[in-house]
Amino acid sequence: MVDRDQGGVSPVAKLRPRDIALRRLANQHLIGLPFATPVEVVRRLGAVQSQDYSGGKWGIAQRTPGATDADVEQALTSGAIVRTHVLRPTWHFVAAEDIRWMLELTAPRVRTAMASYDRKLGLDDKVYARSAEAITGALAGGKQLTRTMLGEVLRRARVDISGPQRLGHLMMRAELDGLVCSGVLLGKKTTYALLEERLPAAPAMAREEALEELARRYFTTRGPATVHDFAWWSGLTVADAKRAVQLVEAELEQHSVDGRPYWFTGEAPPLRDVTNAVHLLPNYDEYFIGLKDRSAIGELVRASGVEILDDTFTAHIVVVNGQLVGGWKRSMNPRAVALRLRLVVRITGRQMRAIEAQAGRYGEFLGVPVEIDGAA
Repeated sequence: MVDRDQGGVSPVAKLRPRDIALRRLANQHLIGLPFATPVEVVRRLGAVQSQDYSGGKWGIAQRTPGATDADVEQALTSGAIVRTHVLRPTWHFVAAEDIRWMLELTAPRVRTAMASYDRKLGLDDKVYARSAEAITGALAGGKQLTRTMLGEVLRRARVDISGPQRLGHLMMRAELDGLVCSGVLLGKKTTYALLEERLPAAPAMAREEALEELARRYFTTRGPATVHDFAWWSGLTVADAKRAVQLVEAELEQHSVDGRPYWFTGEAPPLRDVTNAVHLLPNYDEYFIGLKDRSAIGELVRASGVEILDDTFTAHIVVVNGQLVGGWKRSMNPRAVALRLRLVVRITGRQMRAIEAQAGRYGEFLGVPVEIDGAA
């Protein structure tokens, strides 16, 4: 580990918020050397948040030049990438060989976090056991069913699924317990499959080995980042996050900004790689959602008098040279997909043309023409 603040090897100038954003842009492979395949993206990032299924696929394609929605879907269909609840209690794409050790490491914390909701919903170990038995029976032999279909299975097994949340919690628990994971699409609907039938066996990891591996993937792709960023993203306790950093600190560089230590790897990107670098990123993209503290990418927004929590940023986000400048939404019509932009930061004409090029790339990803509705 090189401590830049204490005269370590290869000293650099003070790490500024702008530098943090640009290094993250490069470490996430949004600029510079891209990934070759969708599977490589997910494997390297460790996990890609994906409760917005189509948005998660577009986030993968942003890091894989030329990849289409069909290409990412094929990786999911093959089982090389799976979608399940892991880390924080939300859906993520994870490489097939990683899902078991990630669940073993992070699922206990999620189950603990969900305990109060379980009590409110009247879900206890007996209910979960009966649910698991019914789900296993319905999916055994390679069957793959939608959530609605499994809801009917549970109803016939006399598992109460009334109310808007009970079925969702029952299926989340089945994912956290490693019983089920994503199957192939049935029409446009996602399905569940038994994890042990769908995915090949993988070597187990000791807990410290898993902590080390998760921290390595996080800081090499989200850094510069803090221990608290990692704890938030992973769902681990701060104590476990600190231990994980200790296990990989020899591989990382550390630099303090305003008294807070940031950990990272990788060289600063050449300025030519970030001049007019524009990205139309999906909601929940790891560039945005992978950090607890997102202030480093909001400098231009704050200078414009807008808060990052503004409604502009509740949908997809527009990023120019690593900085938030606005948001975008999509809507489908019979002829094309329409993108509506809302920019809150003044940009150059050249940057606007780069946004239009990114919109064209989105159309290529979907296989349909794109129309830009506006930029105000």
